[in-house]
Amino acid sequence: MNHPVRFGRLGYCRLRCPDLAASTAFYRDLVGLTVARESESEVWLRCSDKPADIVLEAGPEAGLAGIGFELESDLELERALALTDASGLGPQRLGAAELAQRHVAAAFRCADPVTGLAIEFYAGQTATTEPLTGTVAKIAQLGHVVLNVTDLDAAHRFWVERMGFAMSDRVAGLAEWLRAWPNPLHHSLALLQSDRNTLHHINFMVTDIDDIGKAMNRMKAAGVPIVFGPGRHLPSTSIFLYFLDPDGNTAEFSFGMELFEEAGARDPRELEHRADVMDMWGSRPDPRFGKGSPIVPLREVANHG
Repeated sequence: MNHPVRFGRLGYCRLRCPDLAASTAFYRDLVGLTVARESESEVWLRCSDKPADIVLEAGPEAGLAGIGFELESDLELERALALTDASGLGPQRLGAAELAQRHVAAAFRCADPVTGLAIEFYAGQTATTEPLTGTVAKIAQLGHVVLNVTDLDAAHRFWVERMGFAMSDRVAGLAEWLRAWPNPLHHSLALLQSDRNTLHHINFMVTDIDDIGKAMNRMKAAGVPIVFGPGRHLPSTSIFLYFLDPDGNTAEFSFGMELFEEAGARDPRELEHRADVMDMWGSRPDPRFGKGSPIVPLREVANHG
């Protein structure tokens, strides 16, 4: 397998929200994130030592407005820039003001060729020493983002064959779970064949299995729909709980995940299209599961505000 660049991690997910106050309250008070920066138009929330893990922006309609991936170094970032340029994606370097806002040394932005989603690749992000104030859950990190895509084969060509993500598991023609190589997590990105390009879900990894049960009861008490679980995935082996945010986006708490060594990792598995692949415990998803917001095209992101 060719890995032309070395990734560090999934950096952030940007969501557009019609009711910014309601979305902020949900991710702060029920999910347990810490507000790092807040204005009338944008809220940054953290669950790590980075400036932001989730960015909420005000907008007339809900949408997935971007994701970011951190590269291991400036050299790796330049390699990623060359790859996206060779793919005809017209990557654009971020200016000094945007770099300072994001606390990064270098970055560029391009559109995912299948969905049009704004993707930012960056390197040299400064950690923050500000404490996390969320108390309702012990969140370890933003774990992964999953996209519904209209052309899984084309998405595979970009993320795996061009950018060098490693496939951990797949259901042929339906789903792929991808590592941001050499990040050890079973997946930082997953792709599902669909008739629309939308957000499927975003994931937060918790450090204590009790956080799964506590979240279930907390969400129920707040009237938040639980749309899948608790259960256990066969891919990744994670114990999970899925629930809906105020805009109908699916969010996940998970505990435990298969980790891969950089060298000598197992081959990707070909999994069957069966219900117990998604939940070994036998629960079944609500019809609203994974029916998230549409993807906001990069041109609209660039013109936002």
